[in-house]
Amino acid sequence: MSQVKRAKNGRPVHHWRRDLVELAALFTAVAVADAVANLIGHGPDGPTLLLISAVVLVATAGFHTWWSHRHGHAPPAGDTGSRPTATVRTAGASEADATAPEAVAVAGETVLWRMRTTVRDEPGSLASLCAALAGQRVDILSLQTHPLTEGTVDEFLLRVPAQVSAADIIRAVSHAGGAGTWIERADAHDLVDAPTRVLDLATRTALDAAELPLALRQLLGRCTIRSLPAGSVRGDRADEAAPVEGALEDTVMRLRAPEGGVITVERPYLPFTPTEFARARALVELDARLGPRVPRSQDVLTLPRGNDITVRRADAGDVDAAKAMHERCSPRTLSMRYHGPVGDADKYLNHLLSPRFGRTLAVQTASGRIVGLGHLLWDGDETEIALLVEDDWQRRGIGSELLGRLVAMAVEAGCESVYAVTQSSNTGMVAAMRGLDLPLDYQIEEGTLVITARLDAAPVTSRLSYDEAQQHQPEHSVRD
Repeated sequence: MSQVKRAKNGRPVHHWRRDLVELAALFTAVAVADAVANLIGHGPDGPTLLLISAVVLVATAGFHTWWSHRHGHAPPAGDTGSRPTATVRTAGASEADATAPEAVAVAGETVLWRMRTTVRDEPGSLASLCAALAGQRVDILSLQTHPLTEGTVDEFLLRVPAQVSAADIIRAVSHAGGAGTWIERADAHDLVDAPTRVLDLATRTALDAAELPLALRQLLGRCTIRSLPAGSVRGDRADEAAPVEGALEDTVMRLRAPEGGVITVERPYLPFTPTEFARARALVELDARLGPRVPRSQDVLTLPRGNDITVRRADAGDVDAAKAMHERCSPRTLSMRYHGPVGDADKYLNHLLSPRFGRTLAVQTASGRIVGLGHLLWDGDETEIALLVEDDWQRRGIGSELLGRLVAMAVEAGCESVYAVTQSSNTGMVAAMRGLDLPLDYQIEEGTLVITARLDAAPVTSRLSYDEAQQHQPEHSVRD
């Protein structure tokens, strides 16, 4: 007789009703067997009746096996599912027998998604949304809420089974009451919680003024950021000017830059929320309070010809030294760099050396003279690289050194690619780009050559033969 038990209040409970039914079935079976034996012993068709009895017994045994399998493994009727039931495995069973198909599916490959949707601002709306995601076996890793005048924007970081598509998620969210749903693939960097990410961006902005556009881009996601200098802003144009407190219009926000210009952030695929606008404005205000700043670390390197040079960050304080370098450059060198009248070259320096528009590296000789400039410029959602090396210092590896460092900066900043605008006759720039050992695309636009390097390979490092005694010697100085 089987011992079917169930735990109740910590003690085993016998199913006495089932025992009574089985005992009655046993007595009935004995009575039937006695009747069959009498028929076989006294009747003329004994063998036939014996065969029929065997068939009935086999059928009865099969029915009993089916009945026991169905009712012996069913979950208890009162189990609410609040706790997982223990897995019972017979001694000697293999590990493969204990692996259910459902467990294999749950332990399978997963992908990360970032999703944003708008729900009604009423009790139970978020619970319905979470239940719909649970129905797709979606794991919610993080959740941010952005209150609006009507409704709430919920931003999720999700871990989703690989077989569940974005369309499946959107369909489930829509049925649960979500509207305006937007979803895109995420990566491991998105696993950092929002407060930690904002503090990290604030720290980077505090250390380097050139980090502000990058910090805004990482804070707000995929967007286009443009800086308009103060001299080009006219108050009578509403699309260019911005109030001191900034302006938010659906998918565009305008923030007053510390130096008086305007920073425009545009994200056409998703409207900004007031929470995002407040965070962006706080970063810009932090940048304004700290004032102009550029990291002062520098490296002293040795060129293959034995000359010592210093590579450091440059800013607006180097405008005069950069203009002096322009005067020593030939007209051909300046025209290859600026693609316009040579006399206008000096006009670009205030823009190029401002950390608001990118990062600039300067190459300085032992006497303190600047002989090379390398620019990494934020151009909307793209990144441009530009080089200028004084004629007497060309063909010494300075251009390749600057280019390698600028590309490494772009990789660190999370740029997907960089492009350089030059002329096909500028063999030095073409050779330097090819020396990066990165995938390159070439395009001819209006008589100029545009070379784009995709940064999906390993970061590029310096290519000079350094003097080991002087390699990477930081010199922290304070400028007056």
